[in-house]
Amino acid sequence: MKNTGKGLVATGVALSVLLGAGLSAAAAKTQLTVYTALENEQLRPYKVAFEKANPDVEIVWVRDSTGVITARLLAEKSNPKADVIMGVAVTSLILFENEGMIEPYAVKGADALRPAFRDAKNPPAWIGMDAYMSAVCYNTVEGQKKNIPQPTSWADLLKPVYRGQVVMPNPASSGTGFLSVSGWLQSKGEAEGWKYMDGLHQNIAVYTHSGSAPCVQAARGEYVVGISFEYRASQEKTKGAPIEVILPSEGVGWDLEASAIHKGTKNLEAAKKLLDWTATKEANTLFNNYFGVVAYPGVSKEVPNYPKDAEAKMIKNDFAFSAKNREAILAEWTKRYDGKSAPKAK
Repeated sequence: MKNTGKGLVATGVALSVLLGAGLSAAAAKTQLTVYTALENEQLRPYKVAFEKANPDVEIVWVRDSTGVITARLLAEKSNPKADVIMGVAVTSLILFENEGMIEPYAVKGADALRPAFRDAKNPPAWIGMDAYMSAVCYNTVEGQKKNIPQPTSWADLLKPVYRGQVVMPNPASSGTGFLSVSGWLQSKGEAEGWKYMDGLHQNIAVYTHSGSAPCVQAARGEYVVGISFEYRASQEKTKGAPIEVILPSEGVGWDLEASAIHKGTKNLEAAKKLLDWTATKEANTLFNNYFGVVAYPGVSKEVPNYPKDAEAKMIKNDFAFSAKNREAILAEWTKRYDGKSAPKAK
């Protein structure tokens, strides 16, 4: 049967209608700009799951380490570009709240979460996702070669045997670095905390600008000890690195990864959908793939090589102290120790 001109025209019209419908559907999606400090491997799973549940919204990630993201958000305060802040330290979110940068929102399902994982104000400024904490990565092979023993406490790391074999994150760049420093100041008291860091500084080889880097470097055998966080430590060990994951006996500093809506967003309804999603059991099950302690009670599957006593080692944490004193702490730390920081990437 021959195609007639009319048939070709009709076919062309039909294709145009279909293509137009497809373009309209794509155009109907709300693009949500989400500033985050989540690890790179978390971004795709979270995006896919959220967009499957909310097909009218598309996440556009802007990702960097906690310190860099915090500084960027503060710099953009008068001309904000973020719709949502997700997976950033709650101490940074409290700082943003104090700066008037947060849009409070009563997240659906928040009442079901652990109380420590939701802001107590009504409506809340932020909602928690998971807890992450300081951990020590010790390379057993290099330790044996160099006759450097496995540490069990923070105090051990002051011993001369560790000189030049410890690496940790710069707290001005890294949330992991900041929670470690804040943890020492809270658990030891400020005078003893700075005294401890003066001693530790003598053994530090370099301060990195990433919370993951010290554990990765220890895993590679570049240094014997890396002060990092427990998720990265368990991940490196699961990949086969010859490391032990240690939560020091005195207890460890920790923080929450949390989320909030940026004040002034033009995509408020889409932003609310993302925060609502973070409070669901389904989302927390995803978070539990990476962290042993998440916001939703009862979601606690075993994470390979994750420290068994993690919750018990978490110090009593004053987030308000960390947020209020952040700038003063970082200024003092920089004055004392920044000389050993790695060069910043350009």
